[in-house]
Amino acid sequence: MNAPFELPATLHISTPRPGVAQITMARPSVFNAFDEVMIAELDAAFAHATQDERVRVIVLAGEGRHFSAGADLKWMQRSSTASLDWNLADARRFAAMLARIQSCPKPTVARIQGSALGGGVGLCCACDIAIAADNAAFSVSEARFGILPAVISPYLVAAVGKRQAQFLALTATRIGAAQALSMGMVHELVAPEQLDAAVDARVAELLAAAPGAQREIKQLFAQLTPGAMDEATLELTAQTISRVRATPEARAGFAAFFNKRPAPWASAP
Repeated sequence: MNAPFELPATLHISTPRPGVAQITMARPSVFNAFDEVMIAELDAAFAHATQDERVRVIVLAGEGRHFSAGADLKWMQRSSTASLDWNLADARRFAAMLARIQSCPKPTVARIQGSALGGGVGLCCACDIAIAADNAAFSVSEARFGILPAVISPYLVAAVGKRQAQFLALTATRIGAAQALSMGMVHELVAPEQLDAAVDARVAELLAAAPGAQREIKQLFAQLTPGAMDEATLELTAQTISRVRATPEARAGFAAFFNKRPAPWASAP
């Protein structure tokens, strides 16, 4: 990735293949629970990867046995004795970090093993694609500590729907990977030993698609309301495709298809 970028204390950043940045949460002793330091570093890492023209796809992973236990309880304990102003500023930084991930113009993939709890579920839902080990477990656990999943709630609702999200938040129940798949929280389950191969295969698909088109897809879908077929929505979709299909990238894609050769972005991330 492009310098300068201060090496983070709570993350490992790597390039497993050209065009891919992997951001790995690296606090395995606390199951990758995040505090204000990790939140700031995740925000900076995603900002840097977004700006790096060499990066096409971003993978978010967790080191060790678990993806993420969510908020560090010591951080939460500190917040319980802090002022309202401190808590508001702190919560806004967490909200901004999740929004940074969700609004990233490049495809993002969550690689999930072990447990994803509380804010770890939020990280999973903020990514475009979530691939999990088939023995992974998930829990929106905040209510057990007397708080609520406020900041992650928009991403949870978008992933599983309001009724399922409310069920998960009210009960704080732990669900298995199969139930998470059926709800739409994750997209694919594989045996734990196949997790890296499954992520690599999905990344390869993402790298084979056009980066400009992917940016347009994310921008368009962010503006759509599920089920909306009103005049504004129809006009938005018509305006978008009419603009994009005349771009140099689209022309190159069609030319590659008809001439039976790889598209330029497929061979050079």
